[in-house]
Amino acid sequence: MKQGFSNRRDFLKTSAAASGMALLTGIQAKANSNNTSLKAATRIRFGVININHSHIYGMTEAVKRGGGELVWIYAKEPELVAAFMKQFPEAKLARSEQEVLEDSSLQLILSSGIPDERAPLGVKVMQHGKDYLVDKPGIITLDQLAQVRKVQKATNRIYSIMYSERFENRATVKAGELVKAGAIGNVIQTIGLGPHRMSIKSRPEWFFDKARYGGIITDIGSHQFDQYLFFTGTTEAEVVASQVANTHYPQYPKFQDFGDVMLRGNGGMGYIRVDWFTPDGLASWGDGRLTILGTEGFIEIRKNVDIASGHNGGNHLYLVNQKETKYIDCSKEPLPFGQLLVDDVINRTETAMPQAHCLLATELALKAQKNAKTIQLVK
Repeated sequence: MKQGFSNRRDFLKTSAAASGMALLTGIQAKANSNNTSLKAATRIRFGVININHSHIYGMTEAVKRGGGELVWIYAKEPELVAAFMKQFPEAKLARSEQEVLEDSSLQLILSSGIPDERAPLGVKVMQHGKDYLVDKPGIITLDQLAQVRKVQKATNRIYSIMYSERFENRATVKAGELVKAGAIGNVIQTIGLGPHRMSIKSRPEWFFDKARYGGIITDIGSHQFDQYLFFTGTTEAEVVASQVANTHYPQYPKFQDFGDVMLRGNGGMGYIRVDWFTPDGLASWGDGRLTILGTEGFIEIRKNVDIASGHNGGNHLYLVNQKETKYIDCSKEPLPFGQLLVDDVINRTETAMPQAHCLLATELALKAQKNAKTIQLVK
């Protein structure tokens, strides 16, 4: 496969040109409403193994838009399987994980299993000669990362993580095009905010156990590391500082509800803040925002909601540069990730996301999580 990019301009030219958890019903409805493409001709066949997070619905839709034919579904939980097969009735129910892995007609496996099980499954997928698309966090320890890198290099398979806050957000895709076109000059910093709603009654037991979900920076922060690397064109970076806390949920001592990170790299600087404090009064699971600071202007994205205007829904982009201040409704922008990933599966290329970028984003998240200072608030 083609190697990572050595400089910011080449990275953005190739990638941008190509290019929380919510309740199950909400994710399904969003996947349906955003799926504006006609059914693509079949180009690859794929299966799904483990569906413990409802992000699997958007992942499946993305691959189908790109020309993937869904063949198999396997998961241990009958209620999750029933809901998935209602949404995707073409899927056949496999008797075991192995039945899916050993189907030689499949080129790709998707998974949104419990986070600590995702990387071990990905290793098996690659060892069975298949590519892998996994929900974030796709890897939750540095030991898992080392094993994934070893097997990926040996098998030359694709290990892709669905950083959906970029790939499945139309305003963020549009921002990539604007940055590539030089609308704000050279990017020097990103500020990514990823608040999420707790929805505590809907959460499974593993959600509150850091050993299973990886910690707040590893989990919901992973999106932000991806966006930092992408928009700054950074290929080498370090974590300057990171901190985590459990400020509000003493009944869950292994849980973290706040985290933030400061980054610097060879393409720019970054700041990340993530939390589980979206109030019920907000008409979204989170007021996700991304600010991209350039030498000639800035872009601000309101991903899911825009409380400061009368604009409905999400996918709002504000562009300010030397020429204008402009609002762009990005709700009709295309989502190219699924098409590009299927292209990469077929052509053995890296147009959807370079492999080095995918794993570097995770590496930075894991290092920030591991070295984070734990804050104890006294009130």
